[in-house]
Amino acid sequence: MDFKQIQELIKIVNKSNIGELSIEDKGFKITIKQKEDAVQTVMAAPQQVYAPQPMQHAPQPAMQPQGTGGAAAPKSAEPKADNLITIKSPMIGTFYRKASPDKPSFIEVGDEVAPGKVVCIIEAMKLFNEIESEVSGKIVKILVDDASPVEYDQPLFMVEPA
Repeated sequence: MDFKQIQELIKIVNKSNIGELSIEDKGFKITIKQKEDAVQTVMAAPQQVYAPQPMQHAPQPAMQPQGTGGAAAPKSAEPKADNLITIKSPMIGTFYRKASPDKPSFIEVGDEVAPGKVVCIIEAMKLFNEIESEVSGKIVKILVDDASPVEYDQPLFMVEPA
């Protein structure tokens, strides 16, 4: 079973009423349990046991309502929030904007993205997974700090569609 198949299983369990799913195949076993809006994954190989690390919750970015304070009019450069598309984390892990500390960021605010373009890396269980955009448009906001823990389905980027 490859990583993409495991991701799809997690999505299915998350969107359904299934509380627990176990699959065994040729010495490989995976159990996915749903608990309080979080999906926990436990995988075991014949002589190795992998248990999930305790989840560290990253603070969600604070959204400021429009029209508060003394602002007379919204900025014209600020896109309307109702037409933005969110790129979300497909897994739990650590978010990185760069391939390595000495490399440039994959994307910056204002950059154009297209389907298949790498936007970040998420490290999960010592594996570095390139996250690709599934939409085309312009990055208007980066919602997560570099090297921060992220949860499954957590918003990472806001994209103004092209």
